[in-house]
Amino acid sequence: MAEIGGFGLLKHLRADASSHILLFRDARLRRSGRGLAFWFSPFAVSLAEVPVDDREVALAVHARSSDFQDVVVQGSLTYRIVDPAQAAARVDFSIDPRRGTYLRQPLEKLGVMLTQLAQQRAHSYVQDAPLREVVVRGHDGLRAAIEDGLGRGPLLTDLGLELVAVHVVSVKPSAEVERALEAPMRERIQEEADEATFRRRAQAVDKERAIQENEMQNQIELARRKQQLIEQRGQNARRKATEKAEAERIGSEAQADRTRIAAEAQAAGIRAVEGARMALERDRMDVYRSMPPAVLAGLAAQELAGKLQRIEHLNITPDLLGPILSNLVDGSKRLATRPNAGGEGR
Repeated sequence: MAEIGGFGLLKHLRADASSHILLFRDARLRRSGRGLAFWFSPFAVSLAEVPVDDREVALAVHARSSDFQDVVVQGSLTYRIVDPAQAAARVDFSIDPRRGTYLRQPLEKLGVMLTQLAQQRAHSYVQDAPLREVVVRGHDGLRAAIEDGLGRGPLLTDLGLELVAVHVVSVKPSAEVERALEAPMRERIQEEADEATFRRRAQAVDKERAIQENEMQNQIELARRKQQLIEQRGQNARRKATEKAEAERIGSEAQADRTRIAAEAQAAGIRAVEGARMALERDRMDVYRSMPPAVLAGLAAQELAGKLQRIEHLNITPDLLGPILSNLVDGSKRLATRPNAGGEGR
């Protein structure tokens, strides 16, 4: 609102930038403009203040659809005054020249006029459509119907107004009808939820089955690998036993060959020694064979005396002494005759 101050009989007015001031004197418009500031005499002028900013009025419509169902529409209208002089000519925007307040209620009057016109257009739209269509397409349909009705009508132009926007907040039937309309959708949503739950459970079952099959395959593979490991271990044990037996056989054969070679060498040594011994004995026997019996007897006695440790008794009989003595005599004779024989030979 404009601010009006005074000094004596003069008043000073200062208006905001969003207010259009009209000053009339002697039935003629003397001043007109936004955000004016001037001095005036309250006894000689008439003032009007027209707001030119955007204004909003509430919209509430209670109508009945073509299928006889109640519908409640709630919204708002946004408008502004684009021709202040035209608006002031159709609606009284006069202000008190001393206090700066409206003498009437012009903004409420404009709101009522716009609301009534919008309600008429909303009633027409709702009455021509069934309830389901109104509820489903109500926001866009009602907005278009109100904008079209207010835009094509001459009222806004005559009032110097411009419709800025139409807002439809809600389009609702009665509570019972709304529940009835929601029931099929609610059932369908519930069915979709049940189907989603069933699919989720089926997927969970499939995943569980896949997990169990995977575990079973892993167990089968593990058992197969264990079997392969056991078979491989058996083959390794058999191979190890075979190789050990073969090594033992080779060792036994080598030991047998060594024993046989040693035995053959020992036998050969024994045969050589025995052969030499037998040859020596044979040579000795040949020497003994060429010796006289007396010499043999003497050698035998010598050999016997060498082996005897002690002689306790010695019995010499005539039978034993006679031959010995005769042999000694014969031997002495032969020994006595050998040098002569040798000298003759030389």
